[in-house]
This record gives sequence, C-alpha cells and structure tokens, in this order.
Amino acid sequence: MKNIQSYVNQHKDRFINELIELLKIPSVSADSAYQKEVLKTADVIKASLEKAGCDHVEICKTEGFPIVYGEKIIDKNLPTILVYGHYDVQPADPVNLWTSPPFEPVIKNTELHPEGAIFARGACDDKGQMYMHVKAMEFMTATNQLPCNVKFMIEGEEEVGSVNLSKFVKTHQEKLKNDVILISDTGMISKDTPSITTGLRGISYVEVEVTGPNRDLHSGLYGGAVANPINILAKMIASLHDANNHITIPGFYDNVENLSDEERAQMAKAPFSLENYKKALDIEDVYGEKGYTTNERNSIRPTLDVNGIWGGYTGEGAKTVIASKAYAKISMRLVPNQDWEEITQLFKKHFESIAPKGVTVNVKPHHGGQGYVTPIDNIGYQAASKAYRDSFGKEPIPQRSGGSIPIVALFEQELKSKTILMGFGLDSDAIHSPNEHFGIWNYLKGIETIPLFYHYFTELSK
Repeated sequence: MKNIQSYVNQHKDRFINELIELLKIPSVSADSAYQKEVLKTADVIKASLEKAGCDHVEICKTEGFPIVYGEKIIDKNLPTILVYGHYDVQPADPVNLWTSPPFEPVIKNTELHPEGAIFARGACDDKGQMYMHVKAMEFMTATNQLPCNVKFMIEGEEEVGSVNLSKFVKTHQEKLKNDVILISDTGMISKDTPSITTGLRGISYVEVEVTGPNRDLHSGLYGGAVANPINILAKMIASLHDANNHITIPGFYDNVENLSDEERAQMAKAPFSLENYKKALDIEDVYGEKGYTTNERNSIRPTLDVNGIWGGYTGEGAKTVIASKAYAKISMRLVPNQDWEEITQLFKKHFESIAPKGVTVNVKPHHGGQGYVTPIDNIGYQAASKAYRDSFGKEPIPQRSGGSIPIVALFEQELKSKTILMGFGLDSDAIHSPNEHFGIWNYLKGIETIPLFYHYFTELSK
C-alpha cells in the first residue's frame, strides 16, 4: 500500500486529538450512573465510522447498551473483513491511585514511551486500539486503497460479559457474514518485538455470599460462640489452592490442555526478563503454580483469583461487630477445552460442600466465556504476519495470551470464521488498573499496520 506513513504523519495530531476527545467520555458499562455517557459514546463511534468512509452505519439496540454496526461493500465477490471492538471501559476505581484524573486524558513521556503516552481509562482497552481501525479505514477510503469489503461491529458491553452481543450475533448471521474477523484488544511483546496473539483463556466469574447470624452481632458478647462469616469465607478461599498453588476443586483440571515440551520450548523463545518483570511490579519475587514459568502461568495454565472481598464494618474508626454476611467476587481464567459453564458448576458444588455448619453459602454466576486458539497456518494469520513484517521490519512471534475475550469462541461457533488478534498494547499499559495508558507510537503504528493486513488478506484470498 502507498503513502501509509506519510498520511499518518500528516494527520497524526488530529488522530491523537480525536482519541483524546473519545477518552473524555466515561463510558463505564458496569455502573448505571454512566448510562448516558455510554450511549453518547455509541453516537460518537457512529459519526466516526461515517466520516471514515462507511456507506452504511447504524446503532443497533439491544436489551442493554447498543452495538454500532457499519459497513462498506465495494464488491460482493471480494473478501469481507469484520472488525470487532468495544467502546465501553472498566470502572476507574480506585481513583485516588491515578496520577491524573482517569477521564481527563493527558500525554506524558515515560521510559517506554519517550514520544508520549495517553493516560486515561480506556486508552488501550479498548478505545485506543478500536479507534486505530477507524483511522485505518479512513486512510484506505481517503486514498482509494480499500482492497476488500469491511464491516464494523463495536459493542458497549464487553467489560460486563457481552451478553447481548451473543444474542445479536446469533440473530444477525447474514448481516455479519465475513471471511475473517479482526480484533485489536490484546497486546504485543514489546515495541521491538511484534507478536500475534494465537490463544486466549476463557473465564468464569462468580460472586459468593456467606451468611451466618441473622444480624450483625456484638463481637464481645457473641465472639467465639457463633460462626463469623468473614473468618469462614477467608478459610474457604484459602483452601481453594494447595501448597503448590494447584487449584483444589475436584475435576477442575480434567480437560486442561497440556502443551507438549516442544510447544513450551517455542513459547520460551519469546524475549522475557524476570528481573524487569519484578521491577515493573515492584515485587520481590513471582508466585504461582509449581512446575511452570511465569509466562506459562499467565497464559497456558488456568487460574483462580479473588477480585474483591468485603463484609462487616470498613468505615473510619472501630466498630466491634461480627458481620451477618461476607462476600467475595472470584474469577477463574480457563484454558482451551475447559467449558466455563461446567467449571462454574464444579466451583459451586465444591464451594458449597466445604462450608462448615453455622453458615449458608450462595454462589451467583455473573458471566463466562470459552477459551480460543487460532492456528498459524491459515491465511488470516499469514496476512497479519506479512503486515507486521512490513511495518516493523521483522517477523512477529505467535503468543498465547492470559486474557479473555469471551465472544471470540462464539464468533467461530456462530459465524464459522477465524479471528485474528492484532494487538498493539504492552503489558505495562496498566489496563484495568489505575494510570492506564497507550503509547502514541503504538497507536500510530497500529494505524500503519492494519491497512497492510487488508492488502495481504485480499491478495492471499485470490
């Protein structure tokens, strides 16, 4: 493709400013207080797709937040690429740990990003990466270099499980018909080492409630005589891992995919510094399942983590009570072949079985999704590899990710097409954490690379 870099350089200030304006809108799907802002963001995305050259754009209503759909069909005999992204973001909590307000984007220079990074909630996950595709579309239409058909499906509920997207996909299969699905909601190894994500973990997310007495009790009058739900919940959670950090739920590992020594050796070739990893997180040592490396623990092995725990009095000062209830939110990251619904039921059965007398337990499933692996011998991966080679000057490394995009497995099941994960974020971008950011270099490099994928995918499809 011609003049990609010159076009990006010519318009980079506008590209950056447009993203900053998008990041100012607090489109937090998990909090109903932000409903108007989420809906406003959908309108902004619709207008952006229209300006980028889509011939048809619509806001598709769901039972929750809408899906923005756009398309440009230039020739029905040419391949069709379906771009997926999401415009909703994670809550910004804890806000006090941000060095700048989460919805007041600022550009700061960092050691990894001497050219600057945009600090804001959603900068990398996924507004920045999603918007790369909008600007890549703009380049291809403005320069008359769009080589194939394109469809966009941008949703507003990814951060809360994509429940309504699942229904939309199942009932709009003809509308969404495509030859390959393209997503940028993952990362790469480093700015010097491009990579393509070939695997995602699945997820099961649950909330547990432990109930003891029928009201909060005076800890002096009742302490030691009745079950304390907080103490018991802590013990129950602690029992979910053994001394080797192996998950103790019966049947949990029955369908876990065990990679061969050869595949593990290939994974180990990816550049990785354990010392830099620990330094970046300010920790003395790593932690995890015995017998596996850090990169294996966070990608090819399943996990169980407590995401939040509460109960009793947590306000200022002291209040001596035994709480009536205690709660926790727990997520399990799953590997291919682990069915999230089966794992959820195994967790529920086990957690209820280990509760002692004196308390009752309620397990409430929230959402889940299957893991996914894409083969590296299909033309979608080959097109992405060629695009990275041209843009970065070196071959990308295939890499499994520890994260989850639950709808990817659904796409293959319902739309019968493979998904290519071209991520441009870095592990240090602090997604889901305070001070999330996205490097300006990464953002612009994504805009340069994506049109090359269109070119090579169309070429390889002939």
